[in-house]
Formats: sequence, C-alpha cells, structure tokens
Amino acid sequence: MEVNIIGAGLAGSEAALQLAKRGFKVNLYEMRPNVETGAHTTKDCAEFVCSNSLGSYDITNGSGLLKHEMEILGGELIEIAKNCTVPAGNALAIDRHLFSQTVTEKIEQNPNINLIREEVTKIPDTPTIIASGPLTSSKFTDAIKEFTKSEYLHFFDAIAPIVEKDSIDFDKAFWASRYDKGEASYINCPMNQEQYEKFYNILINAPRIEQHDFEKGAKFFESCLPIEVLASRGVDTLRFGPMKPVGLIDKRTGEKNYAVVQLRQDNSAKTLFNLVGFQTNLKWGAQKELLQSIPGLENVNIVRYGVMHRNTFINSPTLLHPTLQTRERKDMFFAGQITGTEGYTESIASGLLAGINMAKLLSDEPLLDLPPDTMLGALTHYITNPEHDNFQPINSNWGIVPPVELPKKERKNKKLKGELMANRAIESLKSYLDGKNTL
Repeated sequence: MEVNIIGAGLAGSEAALQLAKRGFKVNLYEMRPNVETGAHTTKDCAEFVCSNSLGSYDITNGSGLLKHEMEILGGELIEIAKNCTVPAGNALAIDRHLFSQTVTEKIEQNPNINLIREEVTKIPDTPTIIASGPLTSSKFTDAIKEFTKSEYLHFFDAIAPIVEKDSIDFDKAFWASRYDKGEASYINCPMNQEQYEKFYNILINAPRIEQHDFEKGAKFFESCLPIEVLASRGVDTLRFGPMKPVGLIDKRTGEKNYAVVQLRQDNSAKTLFNLVGFQTNLKWGAQKELLQSIPGLENVNIVRYGVMHRNTFINSPTLLHPTLQTRERKDMFFAGQITGTEGYTESIASGLLAGINMAKLLSDEPLLDLPPDTMLGALTHYITNPEHDNFQPINSNWGIVPPVELPKKERKNKKLKGELMANRAIESLKSYLDGKNTL
C-alpha cells in the first residue's frame, strides 16, 4: 500500500525514509520550486531555513537527549546531520546546503520513494502524513481547515543574517567558545559600553518591515524573538541574552567585555557565518547599518539579510493522539512544526515517530505511544494534551518531563538533574522498545 506524505521538509523527509526502509511505497509531495514559500531559497528536501544549528548534543540538555533518543529509534536525518557537521562547540551545527543536498539525493535514489514536485490542494483519502510545515500553502491550508473544522493558530518566526567571513576584521574579532568548551569555533565581536549603547540606539530606532493586516495579532515564539523585540524590553536585555559576554575572553587582551556578538559557521568551507540570536525584521538598509556598527563588522558583506515570516500550526490538543495519529481518521498523521513542535530537532523527531507509526498501522501492529519520561514522549504528550487552554508551540525542555527527586542541597544542580533525567529517559525508552516486536 502506498503512503502519501505532504511536504519534503525535515519531518516529511524523515517520515518518508522510515517508511521506505520498511518496504512501503511513498509518494512524497513537495511544492517547491513550483510554489515558493518566501523563506526557502532552494528546491532541496529538508532545507534549513533559519539557523544551521540543531542545538546542543549534550545529553544533559533537553535537545541533546532528544537527539540520542532519535538515534535509538533509528533516525535517518540525525545520522546524515552528524556527517555534515561544522564546528559549533557542544552544539550540532551543520553545513545546511550539504545536509539538504545529501537528504535529497538519498530520497531521489530510493526506489520506494516517488518525489513529486507539485502542490497538493486536497487531503488524499488514502494513508497520509501531513508534514507541510509552518509555511503551508494557502490552498492546502484551506483543506486542512476544512478537515479540522477549526482555524489555525499563528506565530511569527524570524531568520538571522549570514555574512562572509573574509569581510570580518580579525584585528577586533576573535575566535572562542564560551568558557573554552570544545574547539574555539565561534567568531566573537566584543563591545565596550560606549559601543554597545551606540549599537542599542541604532537598533531601537531602526525601521521595521510592516506587517500585513492578516499577520497582525499573531504571536512571537519566545525562543526565536527578533532582536529588536528583545531590545524593546530594556537596554540590558541583549547583554543577558544573545549578546552576553560571560565566558568569552579575548586571550590577546584578557579584557572582560561589556557585550559580545557571536557568529557561528554556516557552511563546511568556513566562508559563511550567521549571527547567533540575531533574528530580525528590520528593513534591509537598517540591518546593514546595524551590523556595520558592530566592532569587526564595519565592512562586512551580508549575503543573506534577516527576514520574518508567519508560521502556522494546528490545534494539536484537540486533533491528535500522542502517536501523532489524528483523532478523526486512523490513517492520517501530522508531523513537524505544523503540530506545534518548535525546532529542527523536534521536527525531525516527530517525522520519525509519524513514519514509524504509519508503518505499524499498515502492518496491524500497536502504535508507539512513547513514555512521558522520555523527551520525545513528553513532547508528543504535551502538544496533544486536551487540557491546554492556550496552546502555543514548544520545543524540547526539562519543564515538560516529570521531575526527579534530588537531595535538598543538590536541587539547584542543573547538570546533575539533567544527567538523572537523561539516564532515566534512555532506560525507559529502551525498556519500552524491548516490549515491542519490531521498530
């Protein structure tokens, strides 16, 4: 039996590869390049749009644990990502073009996957996984609205600028990772108080791109706020956020800095770097003025400006089971950011689970409903909890996982807490899977 997957982003690509390796035929639909999204720049599958980082790989971090769980579950894209890495300290950052090209080739060369480059406007009446993402086309949006009998929810997402490394002044910028953890893989542009205040004044007075009427009223996602929104919360907000100087010392001077702008490698050739935490919706001329006010970036060449776009997600608590199967139709699943999971790792993980569970459904096997003390289980139970009054997108974090008991004197020890919760999750997942016949 064939399975339709709508969307060849991170979730859809993972789901397709999961089904294909289990012997199922897949029709994988991708509307690009025939229909553009306004955020993607290539026609490749699994394109990274915003950052090129999948977040921490440290198992004591929620995102890091999720990656390890994906490995246990046999994730395909996590293995490709590990082969496309660029230096980023404890984070798993990738060469975004190499990654998406590798995924695309693997999909195109798989005899069980038929990649169809066309827009879907109606939900198929045969087994289907909807992974059309937060930039779903308006026609397919209408089809989903009709199925769910509800309006979408919306939030804004923003993209950070990318610059050329050769245009950075390394008489001012320096290489370092925070607290010297791992390789010195970030470029750091230090600021004294006077330089920071000049930067801040440019930022808060810079013109922004106007929102369309249909976009007004949508919310920002807290972990991906535009830098100008963060700045509006107070003059020191950035210094305690993306521009915090703690743990970043230029060994040439030994001086402590008032603020630091970090840049992370964006491609394997080490020619492009993105500004960490600098998502923005400023007009392009204002972005150029702002970036060139940063010490070391006075003559920087910007190869991609930051943009902001509206992301869309369904009301998963009323529509989905924790298996990502829809409540109204057994042979239909949702996966990816359209479910209200936020983040690259989370999108891939949900596609992994949806693909496995569709295969199990078609094989007449019980679906995976992962334990809530695992990170993926906690995430899927959270987004499908019908008790939500004001559902908003969420990423992997320890707050959605049942707590562990710590001795009173250790309750503020975040690393110990992470280790205990991660070890519990791995044991729980392996024990759960041991009780299943197959994955």
